[in-house]
Amino acid sequence: MTTMSERPGPVVVVGASLAGLRAVEGVRRAGFKGELVLVGAEEHLPYNRPPLSKDLLTGMVEHNALGLCTEEHLADLGVTLRLGTPAMGLDLDAREVVLNGARLPFGSLLVTTGSRPAALPHGGAPQQGVHLLRTVDDALALRDDLLRARDVVVVGAGFVGAEVASSAAELGARVTVVEAAPAPLARALGPTIGEVCGRLHGLHGVTLRCGAGVAALEGTPAVTSVRLTDGTRLPADVVVVGVGVRPDTDWLEGSGLDLSDGVVCDETLNAGHPGIWAAGDVATWTNPLYGRRMRLQAWTAASEQALAAARNAVADTPKPCSVVPYFWSDQYGKRLAALGVPGEADEPHVVGDLEGLRFVSLHPDGDRIGMVFALDRPDLIMKFRRLVMTRAPFGEAVELAERLVAEPAHEEQGVRS
Repeated sequence: MTTMSERPGPVVVVGASLAGLRAVEGVRRAGFKGELVLVGAEEHLPYNRPPLSKDLLTGMVEHNALGLCTEEHLADLGVTLRLGTPAMGLDLDAREVVLNGARLPFGSLLVTTGSRPAALPHGGAPQQGVHLLRTVDDALALRDDLLRARDVVVVGAGFVGAEVASSAAELGARVTVVEAAPAPLARALGPTIGEVCGRLHGLHGVTLRCGAGVAALEGTPAVTSVRLTDGTRLPADVVVVGVGVRPDTDWLEGSGLDLSDGVVCDETLNAGHPGIWAAGDVATWTNPLYGRRMRLQAWTAASEQALAAARNAVADTPKPCSVVPYFWSDQYGKRLAALGVPGEADEPHVVGDLEGLRFVSLHPDGDRIGMVFALDRPDLIMKFRRLVMTRAPFGEAVELAERLVAEPAHEEQGVRS
């Protein structure tokens, strides 16, 4: 592989996200002294996205408190900022990022553009009152509508949809969550745990409609109702669509990169061309820990991958990047957290109070521990990290869970939003 010394030119990071910030920090930490450029489509400095569906919507924090860094920090790193400047294309032969009316040469390129929320194929449906949630501007517009809303319909009961539903209910709206699957989070956690998590909605006055599809959004010019595939009409002043995301790779179409599932990379996060790397939601890579490709949409994974890709971008010998997937979600005053990747078994081993919604579930991958999920036990989840990382025997994880759950609960600090 071509070394950094053989690729003269600046290091360019496209995507001023958490991953983008960690990438520029990682490049400097690895000792690179040359020109370093951070390109971002938004006008904002890198900011924290998890609060967008929670504390920002409920008014617990304001948008100016979400920043991950200051201009002074980036200036100290010697970063040239190109904010409010979306990338339009990539010319691999010329080794240039195509901007609107300009071209930016690079020696190494790190792609950290993340993902975009998927929209409903609603054709001529009303636009007013219909929201996707990705940016701080999206969240502020949604918050304005939620403060005036009586009836809110959330389409999709994944982590983001559930968080929005929790926030809307806290603001006093009547909330209905529509989920096409038989149970929320069934794909990630399995049907048993997904159904248990779904009970959180009903316990807080939120109606959950599973196994239901959306036929149309109705009203002119603003949304007034959601028509389901079974003919049911749900009144709606606000509709929030949370049916998944897709990698933000439109600007890379025709570049020659493999975009079959985001930017496809090897185990070092190299995108198949000298000096081209990717990290965060936009990257699919071979995770050496599991020996298979995966694309993780998680805060911690974005940070870890970005640091690894940054080191590799300026190193003569790139190293593989191993990540233990970790996800968390705050809903209705409880924290849901998952560590690892589940196997194919549907029935986990549960330790704790399943009916009381305070437990740890252990999900096997063959005879090994694949994933640990905790509901309302944020004090325990990271105690399984070593076992998940080393692919320990499943029985060893069960023994640890039974021992930990039997211990008196410790004071939990700083874990709920």
